[in-house]
Amino acid sequence: MINPGKYVKALTSAFLLLCIQETHSQNFFATVFAGSSNYTGDLQEKPFTLTQSHPAFGVGLLYELNPHMFIRGDFTFGKISAADKYSSKNKVRNLSFYSTLYEYSLCFEYTLLDVYRYKATPFVYTGVGLFDFNPYTKSKDGNDVLLAELNTEGQGFYDGRKPYKLRQFSIPVAGGLQWNFNADKRLNIVVGYRKTFTDYIDDVSTTYVDEDLLRTNRGQKVVDLAFRADELSNGPQTYPAGGTPRGNPKSKDLYYFVGMSFHIRIQPHRKERRMYYETSKRRRARVDCPKFY
Repeated sequence: MINPGKYVKALTSAFLLLCIQETHSQNFFATVFAGSSNYTGDLQEKPFTLTQSHPAFGVGLLYELNPHMFIRGDFTFGKISAADKYSSKNKVRNLSFYSTLYEYSLCFEYTLLDVYRYKATPFVYTGVGLFDFNPYTKSKDGNDVLLAELNTEGQGFYDGRKPYKLRQFSIPVAGGLQWNFNADKRLNIVVGYRKTFTDYIDDVSTTYVDEDLLRTNRGQKVVDLAFRADELSNGPQTYPAGGTPRGNPKSKDLYYFVGMSFHIRIQPHRKERRMYYETSKRRRARVDCPKFY
């Protein structure tokens, strides 16, 4: 069975090695990204929102194959979080989490218009990624608690549920608008979703484990953090029966970045290479029939 993590590492290493060996080439751009990060999952069900978002930053290298096609390698980091107290559906559940997020990706990018003939062009990209996360929550007394090691849904001892891994495979899918200042400098506005294959970015996925079984295997602290509705004055005070839904296992979590990136050519073009932007006059000039006198 192919290990996607090793596959991404191998591709990224090969790309970076190529960059080191070919930095004299005029086809490489250094990139920087600044924007925000957010997620969609059991604690935040909206497909897109800027509420509860956090700053995100990134750096990368981009290789220009031709004026339409590029290969890009990026490192992006940010923070994601969500809490039921901001939800219209699950306030009584009263769960919350936060996590740092580190992503390594290798993607293919395509611009719809020639970057040397148009000042602005839409673009899309997709590829493979590897991301690290580590969900925490705040206990009732305000302490930071690492959730992955608690097994709040019985991972490791109940119903075949396995502990989730904190390094996962993802598929970036992104798009936006690029503005070409000149042959060497470009500015992108980008929205990038990441499809994942885990439902535990927020530590919530399936059902409540029987209270006594959870206490026996993990202790009272985990019981208290698995069910937190009793911390609310108007919430239910009794731990739910085993099998009661806690999350929705039918949909995986995803995360996304929104922001701007700036690209600058590592070795600028020689002066004789000029940008040639399309104008309506020039387009007509190429198709008009010659005049005869």
